[in-house]
Order: sequence, then structure tokens, then C-alpha cells
Amino acid sequence: MHAMILREIAQVNEDSQPLTLAEWPDPVPGPKEILLAVTACGVCHTELDEIEGRATPAFLPIILGHQVVGRVIAIGPEVETFSIGDRVGVAWIFSACGQCTQCTSGEENLCRQFRGTGRDAHGGYAEKMIAHAEFAYRLPDSLADHEVAPLLCAGSIGYRAFRLTKLKDAGRLGLMGFGASGHLVLKMVRAHWPKIDVYVFSRNPAERALAHELGAVWVGDIADRPPELLDAIIDTTPVWRPIVESLGSLRPGGRLVINAIRKEEADKEALLRLSYPEHIWMEKEIKSVANVTRRDVIDFLKLAEAAAIRPVVREYRLEEANRALQDLKFGKTPGAKVLRIS
Repeated sequence: MHAMILREIAQVNEDSQPLTLAEWPDPVPGPKEILLAVTACGVCHTELDEIEGRATPAFLPIILGHQVVGRVIAIGPEVETFSIGDRVGVAWIFSACGQCTQCTSGEENLCRQFRGTGRDAHGGYAEKMIAHAEFAYRLPDSLADHEVAPLLCAGSIGYRAFRLTKLKDAGRLGLMGFGASGHLVLKMVRAHWPKIDVYVFSRNPAERALAHELGAVWVGDIADRPPELLDAIIDTTPVWRPIVESLGSLRPGGRLVINAIRKEEADKEALLRLSYPEHIWMEKEIKSVANVTRRDVIDFLKLAEAAAIRPVVREYRLEEANRALQDLKFGKTPGAKVLRIS
């Protein structure tokens, strides 16, 4: 099969080629695994973290990618939940132990043996891929492959972040950064929680224009202050400065949910501006998002199907993965990036 391979840690810049297209041995499924012919794979900022060494892969060379859509072409002898030809999705959670307190309570995202797709096991930047049958998902027929791929991470992790804000039927929600996850959260909230007003912060003019188009009640730059203080803010950016800015826009008792696996160390000096009385006092809360559970993926796919939520998507061929990563890092196009593979 063909795959885009990461062989060494490198920086992604305007003309870099950290991934190389190569022939790779066809994987063989184990007893509880399925083999997929990959049709689409979303491109996520986590891949930038892996390539640049902030979330170092478990081994090199490795195939990245964790928003995977494919058709089942082989099954292990112990698999009873899928058949040849089924269309399935694979998300960031590749596997967990299934036995610890976190797993048995439905919080397998916190399992000490959590394995990430494309980080601890080969992912979907390839023509074929192995997945654990217990961590694969049936997909809504109403959503095309390139539409459903971003829902498996950007959408599902955005849904988890929204749940962690503790907002119910009404309130003011801020979205700091407006990439693949942010725009899906806005679509979801508009469809299912119409009494929650959404405020969007982005330094990218194209993203701000998209936020206006999708129904945000207010749109501004990262450092702008909204017309009223917000009940909760979800931060999806890769840098530290928006953390400080977000805390300044929260009401007393408000909650900041940080939806990022890593922050870029080069931006750490922004934290020096953090003031306890200005940013943290008055019982403001900070909550991180760690990974995603199977229930998050399943529940968000149901919400997306019910409301016909479709992401704004830019498609690339498999061999164009480096260009997709560059466009993601430098904000050249709004919305989600997806590799169309077969």
C-alpha cells in the first residue's frame, strides 16, 4: 500500500516536506482487529504536535492520522460486530485497557494505557489501516466520507469540551480560535442549544468571516473584549496568549476549557502577563480536555446526523498531506482539512 510516512521529528514551514510518500507493507488484522481500506482522513493540529515533537510518537517511522473513514476489507477471527464492506470510522482513541477504574466508569480517555491513533499505533494517512473493533464506529449514511472524517476528532472533542463548560440551555459561550473544532461547535450549539449565544475570537480574517456567516453573535480578534463577560470559553488554539486573554473575558465564576493536547513552548512568555486579581480571582475555573471517549464520538455523531451538521472542508490527495499541514499551521484556509484517499 501507499502511505505518508513520518521518519523523524521536524519543523513544518512553508516549504518543508516532513512526510514522505512510500510503499508500506499491508497490515494484517489481529484476532480482535479489522482492516480498513481508507477512503478519507482528517488532518488535525495534533499531527503538527507529533511532527514537531511536542507530542512525540511512540515510535518512528510512523503513519499519522486519527480522523479515519474506511471500508472493512478483512476481520480478525474474534470480531463479531463488523462485516466485510461495512463503513466505519476511527477516532483519536485507538485503544485503552478496559479494566482500570477510568475505563470501567466510561472515562477511558484518562486510562494510563490510553493509545492514540497515529501516535501509539499507525493511523490513516495511508491506503489501509488496522483498527480495534471495539474502538471503531458505524457512521451515519447521510454524511459523506469527507464530511464525517472531521467529526471523529474535531467535532467529537469539541462536543466533549462543550460538555465540560457545564452550560445547559442558555448562556454566553466564547470560542477562542475558530478552526475545524471551533466551527463545528458553533454549528452544534446553533442547532441544539439555540439560546446559547456564541462569541468567536480569531486572529484570522477568513475565520472571522466564516464565524459571522455561521451565526456567531459577536466576532473579534484574540485580544478584543466582547461587549459582555462570558459564562464559558473553549480555547482550541496551539499557543499560550489566548489563555490569558480568555480569562480576562470570563465572568466571575466562569469556566475556561482548554481543548489542546499541547501548547507551543515558544509562546510561553505570554504567561508572564498572567495576573491573579485580573485573570483568575473571583472563582474562575480552568479545565483541560484530555483525549476523547467512545461515548463522546457516538453521541456527537448522533447530534450531527440529527441536525445535518456538515463541516466546511478543504480536500487534498494523500500525497498532498504536507501541503494540508502547511495550510493548517499557517491558517491559509478556514474549516477542516481532509485527505481524500480512495
